[in-house]
Amino acid sequence: MDQELYSKERSASLDLLLRFQRLLVSKLYPADCVGQVPNTYSPDLLGVGSLLKKYTALLCTHISDILPVATSIACTSHRHFAEVSCVVDGDLTGILLPELVVSIVLLLSKNAGLMQEAGAIPLLAGLLEHLDRFNHLAPGKERDDNEDLAWPGIMGSFFTGQSCRNNEEVTLIRKADLENHNKDGGFWTVIDGKVYDIKDFQTQSLTGSSIL
Repeated sequence: MDQELYSKERSASLDLLLRFQRLLVSKLYPADCVGQVPNTYSPDLLGVGSLLKKYTALLCTHISDILPVATSIACTSHRHFAEVSCVVDGDLTGILLPELVVSIVLLLSKNAGLMQEAGAIPLLAGLLEHLDRFNHLAPGKERDDNEDLAWPGIMGSFFTGQSCRNNEEVTLIRKADLENHNKDGGFWTVIDGKVYDIKDFQTQSLTGSSIL
């Protein structure tokens, strides 16, 4: 159903490329390799692998040309980024590339030797810098990174810059202060002589307050 919905918005040539890409992946997927000698591949299979490499090279060349231009426009404002993202999402970058990356990772997990022979993976690695530059322009990127890399109370202060305070500015919290704070509904704890506020983490934790 999703495929039919999106195909109405895609061009016929893009649909054809997507079908061709899926055909290549299906030919390389090891459905009936029982009894096959490891690291030995038929000429037909190697031919499909070579075709996948050429296809990936052409796709990567197109994306390498598109993304720098998209980045230069998107960096103007959040509105420009939103508009450019819609264009990129409907282009080869947003339709073919995500599925190709997932497919190659799947093929790599099933038959690493064949994928090494095909040589398509290094071509995709060349796109990482272009993709990273574009993604860094996304609004809220810093907040999303903080949520992925930190949890409130310990690492959160590191990413928000609060840990850069001078030693003279560090607040000394007495044991009585900590006990009074926790009696009032707070949740401070001491780890290696430092006080951490884990109140926000308490609501997310699956372990329960007693363990915390």
